[in-house]
Amino acid sequence: MSLIDGSVRDLLTAFSSSDPTPGGGSAAALASAVGAALLTMVAGLPKTRSGSDADRQALAAAIGSLTETRQQLTAAIDADRVAYDRVVAAYKLARGTDEEKSVRKTAIQRALRGAIDVPLQVMRLSARALEAAPAVAAHGHPGASSDVGVAVALLRCGLRGARLNVDINLASVHDATYTSAVAAEVDRLTGAATTAAEAAEAALAAG
Repeated sequence: MSLIDGSVRDLLTAFSSSDPTPGGGSAAALASAVGAALLTMVAGLPKTRSGSDADRQALAAAIGSLTETRQQLTAAIDADRVAYDRVVAAYKLARGTDEEKSVRKTAIQRALRGAIDVPLQVMRLSARALEAAPAVAAHGHPGASSDVGVAVALLRCGLRGARLNVDINLASVHDATYTSAVAAEVDRLTGAATTAAEAAEAALAAG
């Protein structure tokens, strides 16, 4: 059953169950999806900071980016569970013979990359949503400043949570070229997200 097609109550029940999925990766995607949704809400409010055309144009541009980003983050909630289940299945493969061991090793490495791809994409999407946050903070209605602040906090949390999942799976991947490239992207995304979040928070503080 799809996590995102059920109720919020059902989703929380799934998170609290003894099953390993959904886990932290899905939770990270959920946090960022809510953050992107909140930014979209503020950007779409009838009232802007000054009521100017410049406000409305900046917010309209943010909505276009945030809507697609939120949809992709929402899809990642289920995608992370599927990816992790594949890792579990790979580790359960037979390893009685040398051939079985080889097949199992290949399957594990392939599954681990899948389990990295999803949270890495969540990091990319979270960073993209945060890139829109300074414009929403600067041009959105001041009465919704707390909503923007919550959105930024959730997106930062989602990105950090996704990074934790990338890092733990990356440690088990044997391809040094791949791990180096992913680690570099993780650092770049973290830096870009931090810069955008701080810019949004500065705009909120400026009033």
